[in-house]
Amino acid sequence: MPEASAIPPQHPQLAVSAAIFRDDKILLVRRARSPAKGFYSLPGGRVEFGESLHAALHREVDEETGLRIEIVGLAGWREGLPATAGGGHYLIMSFAARWTANDVVLNDELDDFKWLAPDGLGDLKLTGGLVEVIEAARRLILA
Repeated sequence: MPEASAIPPQHPQLAVSAAIFRDDKILLVRRARSPAKGFYSLPGGRVEFGESLHAALHREVDEETGLRIEIVGLAGWREGLPATAGGGHYLIMSFAARWTANDVVLNDELDDFKWLAPDGLGDLKLTGGLVEVIEAARRLILA
């Protein structure tokens, strides 16, 4: 994926993320660059023009982790507003998903991953709203 422009778009960006569960653990990935560099989050990224949310989620999860997933349902959404001049505005649709195949192979957007129990996130630096999204996704997975 090409390096993002240093100048953010002047309109909101639609993105997707996946709360991927495998053997009662969730996959967290650490961002290697901005936005959210150094924070653990869920794999995902921007939706391309003309792409469905599910197609974008499968593509982003594959690009970032190499995993195959089954999407269970929408777990929630987060909005990232520009905190400073020059910051981006993102609307992130977060989905609950089950791992179905492959081992994690990170691309250059990420520099670490962990499979953790949803209640065992410890002192990790997490992106805003992540705990609530994980809890909602877990409820969908267990339903």
